[in-house]
Amino acid sequence: MLNTLWLGFFITAALAACSQWLLGGNAQIFAAMVEALFAMAKLSVEVMVLLFGTLTLWLGFLRIAEKAGIVDALARWLAPLFARLMPEVPRGHPALGLMTLNFAANALGLDNAATPMGLKAMHALQTLNPRPDTATNAQILFLVLNASSLTLLPVTIFMYRMQQGASDPTLVFLPILLATSASTLVGLLSVAAVQRLPLFSPVVLAYLLPVALLLAGFMALLTTLSAAALAQLSSLLGNLTLFALVLLFVCVGAWRKVAVYEAFIEGAKEGFDVARGLLPYLVAMLCAVGVFRASGALGYVLDAIRWGVELLGLDARFVEALPTALVKPFSGSAARAMLIETMQTQGVDSFAALAAATVQGSTETTFYVLAVYFGAVGIQRARHAVACALLAELAGVVAAIAVCYQFFG
Repeated sequence: MLNTLWLGFFITAALAACSQWLLGGNAQIFAAMVEALFAMAKLSVEVMVLLFGTLTLWLGFLRIAEKAGIVDALARWLAPLFARLMPEVPRGHPALGLMTLNFAANALGLDNAATPMGLKAMHALQTLNPRPDTATNAQILFLVLNASSLTLLPVTIFMYRMQQGASDPTLVFLPILLATSASTLVGLLSVAAVQRLPLFSPVVLAYLLPVALLLAGFMALLTTLSAAALAQLSSLLGNLTLFALVLLFVCVGAWRKVAVYEAFIEGAKEGFDVARGLLPYLVAMLCAVGVFRASGALGYVLDAIRWGVELLGLDARFVEALPTALVKPFSGSAARAMLIETMQTQGVDSFAALAAATVQGSTETTFYVLAVYFGAVGIQRARHAVACALLAELAGVVAAIAVCYQFFG
């Protein structure tokens, strides 16, 4: 699947470029594509520099957590749930605790912490894989939930809106929360349908219903806060949680007589090795995306969508927000650039900018996640992972647009 997708980017880009050259007389299009190719290669290295430091840091702390028994304790607590959702993963396996830490970090918007935890979990799941080049059901479910993970505190979106002069930077908080909930739900249901998971078994409901009620209560509490209080709480809770995790790992490790410094160095060395193996996969995917965008193929897609929407007699204001939605699965940095461009050209509180911000906060860089997570363990056959992840992505985009019409239309 990834092989076909990667090839498709280049073939589509070539066709779009030839169209611009032969029909539009744009002879510079190929120069732009070559420039994008090398720019994406450079960006891949810049991303890797950040990943090297992040992975080294967090895998060091995770090794302390492992030796302190924190990961094993989480695995034992979640064993009944994962026994039904991931029956091929043995009870008490370290991957279960690592996946839980990853989901928690994503929910709080702690991307720098979530990625190392997720990669560590993927490596743990790979030890159970009988066919190392093919994704298992457990790896697919984990990746799809990771790619569509619920984000309770989209602090970065608030920051972008504040930088662009929004009067109320947190205006999109509830729309993002509703849209990302839809994305996560569709991701879970799509994988459950393909893998025939027993979502309505008493054990699964016993775990998921309290979480849903707790989430609903948290959402209700946040709606009572002012914009300033909400922004302050978001920043405080995110940073406090991040440091609390570090402190928990270190203190429990010391209490359990773990040599915390030596354990950190051991894990950090592993993080360096993991990061080193990611570069080829990042270069491959980001370069394909850069050529696709530079060829004008993305512009053709937007024009076609706008024409179709107007032909149906529907409101086409949301089309101006679609560049963020269309590039988000491929590149987080490109999506951020599209979002900021929309804010600057349409106005930070325009419908298009609000919709783009909601899309940005409720969707994930699906192909980046696929490339990094599967690339880290050498998986080449993704099976139904791409389809389910993209379905969750689509649900997030559609929900974001629908919610924005409800809130801001």
